[in-house]
Amino acid sequence: MSTANIARAAFLPGLRAAGGVPAAVAGRDPARTAQYAQAHGIGRAIDGYQNLIDDPGVDVLYIALPNSLHAKWTIRALDAGKPVLCEKPLCGVLADTERVLAAARRTGTLLWEAFVFPFNLHMAHVRKLVADGAIGELREIQSDFHFLVTRPDNIRMSADLQGGALLDVGCYPVRLAQEFFGEHASAWAGREMGGHGVDIETWGSLGYGGGRRLLLSCGMRGGFDTYSRLLGTAGQIHVSNPFHPRPGDHVTLYADGGEPATWQPEVNEPAFTAALRHINGVLLGAEAPRFLAVETSLTTARALHDLAGR
Repeated sequence: MSTANIARAAFLPGLRAAGGVPAAVAGRDPARTAQYAQAHGIGRAIDGYQNLIDDPGVDVLYIALPNSLHAKWTIRALDAGKPVLCEKPLCGVLADTERVLAAARRTGTLLWEAFVFPFNLHMAHVRKLVADGAIGELREIQSDFHFLVTRPDNIRMSADLQGGALLDVGCYPVRLAQEFFGEHASAWAGREMGGHGVDIETWGSLGYGGGRRLLLSCGMRGGFDTYSRLLGTAGQIHVSNPFHPRPGDHVTLYADGGEPATWQPEVNEPAFTAALRHINGVLLGAEAPRFLAVETSLTTARALHDLAGR
């Protein structure tokens, strides 16, 4: 749903690697949608989002619309019984997130928020290191997500479309910390505003029980950076790109008193692949669903809400 760049660059390669088929794409401009379908090997172009929801030849929907449209179209899809993978954040406003999750619970329709990194091999390796006590007790996570936006008309620069650095990329460090620390207890953030009423840079912290914390930095006017560190009582774990790892990205353990140990997966695949392989397995009845939005998304939304000072 949408002719967004994220679908072209990340979703479609992952879908094909996972064995899925891009059956159809829907947009508001028929000519542009048809061109997009032809250029990217998608089976059909469909005029209008509701027609895509109603199409019996589509098994599951990927919603890549601007944040401000997530709630409306996700709820419509859930009400129609169509499973959904919705781009992150699930919604740009906490109240909308609550409405969407209520619809998912009411209908029982499967819903995932498109944080795909919890499914990948890099995160599995980090989880194992932490669980095995390789760095002692995990006390602090330091995580960045920066990239450069040059076009002033980019949807990320629009407050009306619920853009901004925190919602677009700051959500990743928040979701990373949630993997290990759960629900936050305190929040603080500073920001620099720009574009059309959005934060173009945000930096801050989330506090968790027992004095554990996330220190985060995100922005849309610097070079690409997703470096993250996990600090424990007996060492550190450095992750070069935990969110969308590419060939060459690695996990390095710095255990106190030991030599650094670097790990890279033997198989590199598009970042969306593991998540989409899982969704395919669920739809085929071969796997039980994991990381459903009803289990994870409200905690993330509350943290983003508090960091934004709403």
